Amino acid sequence: MARDGYLGEFEQMLMLAALRLGEEAYGAAMSAELEAQVGRRVSRGAVYITLDRLEAKGLLSSRMSPPRAERGGRPRRMISVTPEGVRALRDSRAALETLWDGVEALEG
Repeated sequence: MARDGYLGEFEQMLMLAALRLGEEAYGAAMSAELEAQVGRRVSRGAVYITLDRLEAKGLLSSRMSPPRAERGGRPRRMISVTPEGVRALRDSRAALETLWDGVEALEG
């Protein structure tokens, strides 16, 4: 997992995009999902470096799709969140909710 066992914001966003996209999760689609849902534009390099890191940690898995005619015969790297990845997302969410608890009362 990430530093001290928790995921960073971008890691969480990518993993949540993968979960939202389900069987259609691949780098470009995940980037488009982030832009559509939260207005965040990301570089292709940042996406793939982060996907590699999350896969190395066992939080994601990937497989190559069959070649696609519309891609000039190239396959896509399809992404899935592992059960460990889902646990890491839940743990990170719980940690943030704990920190947010009571903050709303402090807002002016």
